[in-house]
Amino acid sequence: MADKRPIRTDIPHSARIWNYWLGGRDYYEADRMAGEAGVAGYPEIKAMAIQSRQFLIRAVQYLAADAGIRQFLDIGTGLPTMQNTHEVAQAAAPDSRIVYVDNDPLVLAHARALLVNTTDEGVTTYLEADFHQPDVILADARNVLNFSKPIAVLFIGVLGHARSYGEVRRVVDAMMDGVPSGSYLALNDGATDDRAYVRMCENYAKTGGVPYNPRSSAEITGIFEGLELVEPGVVPINHWRTDEAAHGIRGTSAWGGVGRKP
Repeated sequence: MADKRPIRTDIPHSARIWNYWLGGRDYYEADRMAGEAGVAGYPEIKAMAIQSRQFLIRAVQYLAADAGIRQFLDIGTGLPTMQNTHEVAQAAAPDSRIVYVDNDPLVLAHARALLVNTTDEGVTTYLEADFHQPDVILADARNVLNFSKPIAVLFIGVLGHARSYGEVRRVVDAMMDGVPSGSYLALNDGATDDRAYVRMCENYAKTGGVPYNPRSSAEITGIFEGLELVEPGVVPINHWRTDEAAHGIRGTSAWGGVGRKP
């Protein structure tokens, strides 16, 4: 069914701003202005956007190549950019099945055109749903994924849009309750350890876009409660399975990790 909701070009949208920070072309003037304002207030944000994508790539490579995962549920996928989940997963395991989830009409339009299967053996598809509705996501994903086998659930930089930490926990707990033992959770989100970054998020909320609420590193770690953390645990995303910490490179103001459901 075609999405009939209008695309609001006069209000900035986080997926399009993220695309702007990543050097993409899928944004409008309101997004560019909000993106430039973000850079002015927090110059490191472009690097954080790239680091978030690199974290996704490393996490999916680990899951497909090392953990043997063949099913991925990428929730709040955003606009397609470089090395999307299906490209990384299917490069490591050609039979990987990927379901993208988003509720933004521009994202869905691009998904139809660009999120195309890269192998004959695999499956790449998308569904329209809001991450606040885990029951809907789980029900629709059953049409594509085999829920008797492990599934990797991905939330990459999206849970900050939840209004409260309690809502974050409700959504993630419902998703992980719905997938079988041996499944994985991979997520990252902005953290409150840098006041300039927090101020940038506060200013973004004044633009009319959906507010983004960074959490403390302890809260982000708490999302993995009950899961078996993959080394090195929940850390700044540029320190996750890299040698940057050993080289003394400062951690970014986004934390993330990967955990396995026992």
